[in-house]
Amino acid sequence: MRGRLGFGIAGAALAAVLFAATGCSADAGSTTPTQTPTKHAVTGTITVFAAASLSKTFTELGTEFEKANPGSTVRFSFGGSSDLVTQLSAGAPADVFASADRKNMDKAVSASVTSGEPADFATNVLAIAVPPGNPAHVTGWADLARPGLKVVVCAPQVPCGAATATVEAKTGVTLKPVSQESSVTDVLGKVSSGEADAGIVYVTDVKGAGKSVDSVAFPEAKGVVNTYPIAAVRQGANFTGGAAFIAFVTGPEGRKVLAAAGFGTP
Repeated sequence: MRGRLGFGIAGAALAAVLFAATGCSADAGSTTPTQTPTKHAVTGTITVFAAASLSKTFTELGTEFEKANPGSTVRFSFGGSSDLVTQLSAGAPADVFASADRKNMDKAVSASVTSGEPADFATNVLAIAVPPGNPAHVTGWADLARPGLKVVVCAPQVPCGAATATVEAKTGVTLKPVSQESSVTDVLGKVSSGEADAGIVYVTDVKGAGKSVDSVAFPEAKGVVNTYPIAAVRQGANFTGGAAFIAFVTGPEGRKVLAAAGFGTP
């Protein structure tokens, strides 16, 4: 049941915590709780492992969550989704995992890292990031195959890299990147510093980067949409806090912040 919180044994436990500890309520017939925080209901540190493309939005949501839940602290570890799954599978402590694609979340589920059914909470599409002024005059996807053009992409195991490979397959235009990075933030950094003529990131990354890069949209991106799921981590130390943060992300406040950053709805 993709896109909603599941109601198996683990899912039922998660829902019970959401209703009892955070004052969440749901419309009749709905399985998606809506958060109404109760003062002092959630306390302690909540550790969230999240995809690098969520850095800005989740940091903002963490601040808002702490305001809504005095006594709570949200700590983030951002990185490539594949790297985060590896860390969690090795026992890294966390309460929540948010992936930039379903593939890496499925890996986490298969490794028994998560508890309950993951909930889809956002979508994203690719964009071409170029240095300010677009000195290499990149106009679209096909330009990225020009000889001599320094293009940087995410590694294939990273969601943005997998999406890039899918666009290559669909268009028949194969890129020859000068480097493959472990996260979109690394790609963006190489473009903004002038080390690359172009980089493949998400539209939200370009929007969040402000004037440090320019964006070149390409229609082929619309055919490859990444869906972002979020789930509680089975061995999390703060189950109540993790459940409440998931409800916050998937609820009205989360949707508002994500939409403002350019994310779509699943």
